[in-house]
Amino acid sequence: MPRPRIHDRDTVLDAAEAIAVDIGPAGVTTRAVAASAGTSNGAIYHSFRSRGELLAQTWLRAARAFLDVQNELVEAALAAPDADPVSAVVAAADAPAVFFARQPRSARLLLRVERHQLLGDDLPEDVAAELADLERALIGLMTRLSTLLWDRRDAKAVDAITLCIVDLPTAILLSRNRIEDRWARNQLTSAVRAVLADAPPYPTTEE
Repeated sequence: MPRPRIHDRDTVLDAAEAIAVDIGPAGVTTRAVAASAGTSNGAIYHSFRSRGELLAQTWLRAARAFLDVQNELVEAALAAPDADPVSAVVAAADAPAVFFARQPRSARLLLRVERHQLLGDDLPEDVAAELADLERALIGLMTRLSTLLWDRRDAKAVDAITLCIVDLPTAILLSRNRIEDRWARNQLTSAVRAVLADAPPYPTTEE
């Protein structure tokens, strides 16, 4: 039998997200979230089996929203009259800045709170499956981009896309808090285009 749900699950997740960003993950207690959301401890436990699940679902919601924005930007780039795969990768790399502009609190949760602080080792099986599905979706996007660029799905090709849409945005936009800096975003675009100007080598037989 499905577990009963509270009337507005997003209200609870909003409260947990705000506390995690403003105070830190340690501040996300059932009592604090219930008080902020205007509900009872018992109502929260009807929908979330534990504090760990509440934290995990808060992170997963933000991560899904980010991936939705990233996919949206890729689709828009590919649908443009002058579409090309490089522009799609540039758009995917710019996703953190776009997501921050649209959903700043969710972006702060993903970008400034360590993932391990929200996702414990004792996740319920179904929540762990949701996390795995999300990771597969991200890998699927990276594989799609490597296929569009080089007609390749091998590890080195996907790693080159990872460099462009994960590592470079982290280094240029996030590590020094430049996410709202237009100059930094322009530098990111230039860096991604420079990486993609040279196709990655094919894996060796030992790899």
